[in-house]
Amino acid sequence: MTVSDISMDKVDVSAYTIPTDAPEGDGTLLWDSTTLIVCEVRAEGKVGIGYSYGNQATALVADHLARRCLLHRPALDIPVLHATMFREVRNDGSRGIASMAMSALDIALWDLKAKLLQCSILDLFGAAHTGVVAYGSGGFTTYTDQQLASQMSGWVGDGLKNVKMKIGAEPAKDIDRVRAAREAIGPSTNLFVDANGAFDARQAIAFSRKIDKYDVTWFEEPVSSDNLDGLRRVRDRAPQAMEIAAGEYGYESLYFRRMLEAEAVDVIQLDATRCQGFTGFLSAASVAASFGCPISAHCAPSLHMQVGCAIPQFRHVEYFHDHARIEAMLFDGFMPPKDGRLTPDRSRLGLGLVFKRRDAERFLVWRSK
Repeated sequence: MTVSDISMDKVDVSAYTIPTDAPEGDGTLLWDSTTLIVCEVRAEGKVGIGYSYGNQATALVADHLARRCLLHRPALDIPVLHATMFREVRNDGSRGIASMAMSALDIALWDLKAKLLQCSILDLFGAAHTGVVAYGSGGFTTYTDQQLASQMSGWVGDGLKNVKMKIGAEPAKDIDRVRAAREAIGPSTNLFVDANGAFDARQAIAFSRKIDKYDVTWFEEPVSSDNLDGLRRVRDRAPQAMEIAAGEYGYESLYFRRMLEAEAVDVIQLDATRCQGFTGFLSAASVAASFGCPISAHCAPSLHMQVGCAIPQFRHVEYFHDHARIEAMLFDGFMPPKDGRLTPDRSRLGLGLVFKRRDAERFLVWRSK
């Protein structure tokens, strides 16, 4: 039997809900836990790992897709497996939870393929970069100014050159919060803000001008990412040095094409845990490249540092507090930033991650039978 004949003999799906280490919130939402969906695809004694972050229902859909579309099928043929999953969810809607379930499984397939071929994910993709820039992300609206300053200055102390904070829950207080963040990080670190769509275009433009004196260089989702006209208005009227970013809620390439055709963003955000895995991420990256638009990856740093290294126009990856904390807790092989960068270890097979099932057991909320 050749490697191309290898088929998958088992798929395990599980969901884990992990409490946050403090109450968290942004411009439109409050939360106190994060749910991790883990997919483990098995063939010839190898285990491919993929995951997403989302509602527990994502695990049920992933389990259904695994049984219907992956079991006993050739493990290396990711394009046909991906297409089969996409057809399976046609009548249920291919976006949202269905896309996130596909994403976790697709990432697991790529991890398995690299392990079967005895190489790292980055060697499988081919490298455009040996490492990627990371930016610290958190600064939740639920934090006191002291908590905000401590987190921001901590990332600077760790060598990160860019940090991001949440705004929008109480706009009247946000100017002082932005000032506190700038004072904490000093003049040499780039400061980003993220409204999570909390403003309308008029409010966002006014706010962007008020915070310009604090050298904010990135304004993420000033309005809803579905409001392309609003994003374009903000982009046209915000301070010249302030980039507008959005895209983290995109599930397929046509979404990103529409955003780019509308000239709505300076940098487009992709999330492999939402946009149909590494397959969808690479497809969307090709769309972005055709528009000459740089890419930033949303959250899940252990996954995005791998695929980001394969993309020439890749800008940076979000080192999100929740996800970095969970990945450090539950995966052997987790790598924190060094000198502001995340660099995959190409001596490790696949993603280089091993799921610590025993450590995760106390957080288990659902598992496939």
